[in-house]
Amino acid sequence: MLRCPPPRRLCLRLGSPVSTMASTLSFLRPSAPAPLAASRGAARGVPAAVRVPCRSRVSAAGVSLGSEEAVGSDALFADYKPTTAFLFPGQGAQTVGMGAEAVNVPAAAKLFDKANDILGYDLLDFCTNGPKEKLDSTVISQPAIYVTSLAAVEVLRSRDGGQNVIDSVDVTCGLSLGEYTALAFAGAFSFEDGLKLVKLRGEAMQDASDAASSAMVSVIGLDSEKVQQLCDAANEEVDEKERVQIANFLCPGNYAVSGGVKGIEAVEAKAKSFKARMTVRLAVAGAFHTSFMQPAVSRLESALAETEIKTPRIPVISNVDASPHSDPDTIKKILARQVTSPVQWESTVKTLMGKGLEKSYELGPGKVIAGILKRIDKGASIENIGA
Repeated sequence: MLRCPPPRRLCLRLGSPVSTMASTLSFLRPSAPAPLAASRGAARGVPAAVRVPCRSRVSAAGVSLGSEEAVGSDALFADYKPTTAFLFPGQGAQTVGMGAEAVNVPAAAKLFDKANDILGYDLLDFCTNGPKEKLDSTVISQPAIYVTSLAAVEVLRSRDGGQNVIDSVDVTCGLSLGEYTALAFAGAFSFEDGLKLVKLRGEAMQDASDAASSAMVSVIGLDSEKVQQLCDAANEEVDEKERVQIANFLCPGNYAVSGGVKGIEAVEAKAKSFKARMTVRLAVAGAFHTSFMQPAVSRLESALAETEIKTPRIPVISNVDASPHSDPDTIKKILARQVTSPVQWESTVKTLMGKGLEKSYELGPGKVIAGILKRIDKGASIENIGA
């Protein structure tokens, strides 16, 4: 493992040993808006291109949502028993060359065609040819990952035994942005509507970032309690508007901190005294998953209010509270809150494992999620399906 002297900043490169831990955040870079595609099963309300079986094991207990108890229609998946999961990556997983395999699978290629119509530009060209700087932007990367991940579902479907794998999936989730992909796969909204939401999300997050001076840093080598103590120490030295917090609970030894630039600099300066192995400043537009993103919330709420969302066919685990939700109105509220709430990915994975998850598939670019799972549970079984 690399070691850094006190307040030293490293430039994170995806694909490096460190990036597997520190850059696997769903929001590693400024995001960009993207287009939507279609689904099947009009009578069943599922996007045509992203077909989803109805395989949930559920009961009618309550599901907690923050300090409120979600009851009634939101309790459908309270006692879910996962065996096979589809996991979708978030921002930071993008890489030039992704989507190349989709060209050879008609159903996957069709998703990119639909996306081009919605976005107004050739998304597949950005994915396969770059340039990297363009693909890495918030406005391009978020739609690109969403579409490529759902194209990976179609690539899998085209393979021998692929449909059987898809039919076996009984739970799904995604890292930050990937939650939208998971909801589309589960039939909560159409491919097209999901893409429109992702496009808006990327634009809104970029605009919120431009409105304030903020940043993110990964702290490597400490447990979450120590990282919180580090944040507390940094906050004692800065104004309230510069304060920091843990924004991404990724996996043991890798937590992302977001906040004002001065607060982030204080974290970097103090990290060594807390025995952190290193800090890695993240190449993102701003302090994602904190109150710095509050300006994006109203825009998301307006778009979500106009979007038809159905009860997912299988449990989709929320980044906000590591729980599944079945009530469409609750899902809308959760998605609006997600950009200002810490990502509970570590809790999500541990809960799935504790409930008996046997096999996982990472669908989309990169192998970020596989790396995270292996850090949480070395014995975890996961396979990557790219496009």
